[in-house]
Amino acid sequence: MESYSQGAPGTEIDARIARLQSAMEAKGVKGALVVQKSDLFYFSGTVQQGWLYVPCQGKPLLMVFKEYDRARAETPLSSVVSLVSPKKIPHTLAEHGYSLPGTVGMELDVLPVNLYFLYQRIFENAEIVDISTEIRMIRAVKSDYELELIRAAAAMSDRLAARAAELIEPGKSEIALAGELEACARSLGHQGIVRMRLWGSEIFYGHIMSGPEAAVPSYMASPTGGTGPSPATGQGAGFNTIEKNQPVLVDYVFALNGYLSDHARIFSIGRLDDDLLSAHEAMLEVQNMAKIEGCAGIPAGELYRKMVDMATEKGYDQYFMGVGDRRIRFTGHGVGLELDEFPFIAQGQKLVLEKGMVLALEPKVIMPGRGVVGIENTHVVTEKGLEPLTQFSEAVFQV
Repeated sequence: MESYSQGAPGTEIDARIARLQSAMEAKGVKGALVVQKSDLFYFSGTVQQGWLYVPCQGKPLLMVFKEYDRARAETPLSSVVSLVSPKKIPHTLAEHGYSLPGTVGMELDVLPVNLYFLYQRIFENAEIVDISTEIRMIRAVKSDYELELIRAAAAMSDRLAARAAELIEPGKSEIALAGELEACARSLGHQGIVRMRLWGSEIFYGHIMSGPEAAVPSYMASPTGGTGPSPATGQGAGFNTIEKNQPVLVDYVFALNGYLSDHARIFSIGRLDDDLLSAHEAMLEVQNMAKIEGCAGIPAGELYRKMVDMATEKGYDQYFMGVGDRRIRFTGHGVGLELDEFPFIAQGQKLVLEKGMVLALEPKVIMPGRGVVGIENTHVVTEKGLEPLTQFSEAVFQV
């Protein structure tokens, strides 16, 4: 048998399954079928294609389509079987002593409609209900094991920022800089794939943008967009050349062993104009306030309001987190296996921050025709505020 690395330890997976079962019991769901990649990895320790059945009580069953041997080696779960078709799930469950549930929980926030219809036919005598919110809330609070993995990713974010300072030079295109920096990231262990949950959302490492092009908006659920290399991508680094005395935004996600760190810094070749430097300093002040106020127990929407109010008081309401009616209505987001996890620091968000949640705060000023300044760091929620995991200098880094 080939050698495969193992993911999360059994005690970690067991604790996650137990939390899911408690949530299922509270909702009256007798069984859950987990199929989405990140959720499957979270609850089983493998992303090999298959179906994880979690009963309200008892041990889960991992049914693997491809690749069974690898999944068996990677997961700490004791009950793993090979399965060639989802149509055989009810028979397989019965064969292994599971009673077919009257309600089946699935991740309906991401499950394609055709697959939903398929599972309706498979579980013809059961009601399929949504358990995506319950799963996302479980995943929002990180264990000590997860926090160590995120800390390791954050350390790599700092190393990548230091390398960016060495690579930025006048006349180099954004996309050339991106290629060099992404090669460095891969050499440091970046997994390449940055997973997002929101339908139609995708990102490749992150955004490197400079000067006015950095302020070009895009379809992304992000305060920054960029022109990208073509309309087919419509975001990120393009063929614009880096010039002196313009802000260079390096907003990259480091993905290491499944877990993410989101990190943005501003660089410049020569000094930026005073108004850009002042705007950047204002965003650091907004972040520092949020780090103090963002303690366990505060509603996410209240923290958002405090950040918006402070940016407005400093005179940046017109440019804070975008420009115009379609500006982004959030100032931070959860980070973990995916880039868009709970909690969202967003307008009207009632979700209360809890100890162990991990979020990226990203107060930014977007000035059309000028560029982008601001900051982004990944933090852990504590009872005393937000603990930053990244350490690279937050001031505009002049190269």
